[in-house]
Amino acid sequence: MTPYLEWIFHVSVRAVRSGPAHQGASVPAEDRPRRKLRLWEAWALSVGMMGPTLAMGLNGAGVAGTVGTAVPLVFLLGLFGVALVGYGFWRLTRHISHAGSVYALAGSTIGPRAGFFGGFALLGTYLAFLACTLAATGVFVRAFLAALGVHDSGPWIVISLIAAVGVTVLNSRDTRITARALLLIEGIGILAMLVLSAVVMVRVGTGSAPRGQGFDLSPFTTGGHSTSAIVTATVFAFLSWAGFEACTSLGEETADPKRNIPRALVGSIVLTGILYVGVMFAETIGFGTDDRGIAAFTSAESALSTLAGQYIGTWFALVIAFTAAAAAFAGALSSSAAAARLCFALARDGFGPRRLARTHPRTHAPVPALRSTGVIGVLLCAAVWVAGTNAFDTYYWFATIGVLCLLVAYAVAGAGVIAFTLSGRGGIPRWEVVVPVAAIAYLVFVFTQQSTGQEAPYSYFPWIAGAWCLAGAAIVVLAPERAQRIGDSLRAEQADAVGADPVPPAPADHAPGAPSPHSAQPTGLSS
Repeated sequence: MTPYLEWIFHVSVRAVRSGPAHQGASVPAEDRPRRKLRLWEAWALSVGMMGPTLAMGLNGAGVAGTVGTAVPLVFLLGLFGVALVGYGFWRLTRHISHAGSVYALAGSTIGPRAGFFGGFALLGTYLAFLACTLAATGVFVRAFLAALGVHDSGPWIVISLIAAVGVTVLNSRDTRITARALLLIEGIGILAMLVLSAVVMVRVGTGSAPRGQGFDLSPFTTGGHSTSAIVTATVFAFLSWAGFEACTSLGEETADPKRNIPRALVGSIVLTGILYVGVMFAETIGFGTDDRGIAAFTSAESALSTLAGQYIGTWFALVIAFTAAAAAFAGALSSSAAAARLCFALARDGFGPRRLARTHPRTHAPVPALRSTGVIGVLLCAAVWVAGTNAFDTYYWFATIGVLCLLVAYAVAGAGVIAFTLSGRGGIPRWEVVVPVAAIAYLVFVFTQQSTGQEAPYSYFPWIAGAWCLAGAAIVVLAPERAQRIGDSLRAEQADAVGADPVPPAPADHAPGAPSPHSAQPTGLSS
């Protein structure tokens, strides 16, 4: 165990054993979030976390290197895989609204120990994603400045530090400002991608492509590749949706959350799925479906910037480069917001300093948690920068670690929906249990693909992610007396969320069930 993880471990165990004296009681009104976000504002956090502009610029090349022209087909199959995982979140958020995301979804269905384990894994994801997007901001800001002729923009860590300060300040304001900033940034990026895709399709369709490429639907076939190769390539596509669940962390700040959060989840998966498949088709035919085109696609550092320069002009390539830098900042904004709210939820139930459970008296944002996660993100980036690592490698390293932790959190949430379905508490037909079972099987497949056959340093990352998750498991094992108190807290929070309706009693190591979907809609905030 690294010294950093050792420190986290010991501090967390002390916090678990002591815990605040008010466990199971309502948090003072001034320390509660406020329900003020609308559907599209919650949806914006998930879109910002996924970062479609970055995903479409970077992820297609890896898929093309594996399956050639079948990139759109792989993303279509990847959409099916993420839909299986998303089903569990959709089902549970119709009954449970909480700032802790997986922490509460699993804690209220399987038990408090499982909830903490899943929440701790998800916290590792969000902290790693914050570090990787801060590094990505350094990468793309420097690339944009270089395109403008500014070749000496200083160390990338300086840009990342400035981005971290900006992210923390912006997130400390009204949550609606964050949501609108995310929507504006990603909206511009998506609009630019749609314009480029339309131009590519028109020029290819009319025979005026740079190399005379023709319109071709073969990318929706296997292209002669084996089923095994196609399924393996869906791992790259699946990762493009990583973070789709971020909106669940706004369960205590969104109006009518048991209606709007599930809708935001579905929208984030379906709408980006349509976008991903369409843009990947445009990229594939834009480069060309012959061997030369596949080679160009595979070697492109940023497929969108390359095609923009070929099909529209250098000025539009600069627009794409700017949207990439802005999208990286938006990803850091989303990661910071999600990580802070998970820290807020955990601290509220006794894990960590109680000051992290406080909110700003005016904006009601979890400012102490935002500042703490911002510092951690900067320290993670600074640690690898001091070791001589460049920003691009930093981005991929932390993204890989974050994804591995995320797969564990997704599996815990899947187990939660299985337990919830079989308990009969949500009125879900039992035959639907096959969906989360299939989702967990797919997650195991993705984790295996990401963990085996890798070269150093990527071969180390499964061990780092595993150490983080095992630290979370060890914390709850070494403090068993905490389990019932976690359940009491979750019970109190869910009771507040449904207007203090009683929740059926649960076993000592099993958190109470989710409230009935027919309960009155919340008029206040869960505490």
